[in-house]
Amino acid sequence: MFTGIVSDVGRLVSVQPIAAGQRSRIACSYDADGIEIGASIACGGVCHTVTAKGRDGEQNWFEVESAAETLKLTTVSNWKEGDRINLERSLAMGDELGGHLVLGHVDGKAQIIERTEHPDSVYLKFECAPEFARFIPKKGSVALDGTSLTVNEAEGNTFSVFLIPHTLSVTTWSDRQAGDDVNLEVDMMSRYVARLAEFSQ
Repeated sequence: MFTGIVSDVGRLVSVQPIAAGQRSRIACSYDADGIEIGASIACGGVCHTVTAKGRDGEQNWFEVESAAETLKLTTVSNWKEGDRINLERSLAMGDELGGHLVLGHVDGKAQIIERTEHPDSVYLKFECAPEFARFIPKKGSVALDGTSLTVNEAEGNTFSVFLIPHTLSVTTWSDRQAGDDVNLEVDMMSRYVARLAEFSQ
């Protein structure tokens, strides 16, 4: 379980194919000694299990393996050496829930179709599949590349958000441009409400 509050921006050191899918090594500021093998870390919003960890000089790193289904549904298949990745370690009991409850189970991808710079914010408009759009209401929560964001407007298959300078400075969002795909996880509460509504009809 995560909150969508990015706690580090990692850098891909290596990406290589394996029989099960893909193995990636990610440099980070987390202390390698404090990372348990088998721990969950959201990488670009996708929950991954740590399979190895270590330190090269002063640089800490950990490795994850991505299965074929993950590669099919998310942007992980596009990862390459040098890319920056939003990271968040799993939520511990008693931690502050600063964003919203995020599972790290990405539903699919959304594409940035508009980016507009404002003096104190950046406006981003996205398009996604209808099957996901119905769970994204105006003023609701959505996780994009592992970042908990508030939906500004939602219409049809599109929705928009505003990013404040702080969010841009501590995540990879300053790198994102129109045409880029991002990982999308809809709010699980929206899913529960929709499912309950099906049985109440």
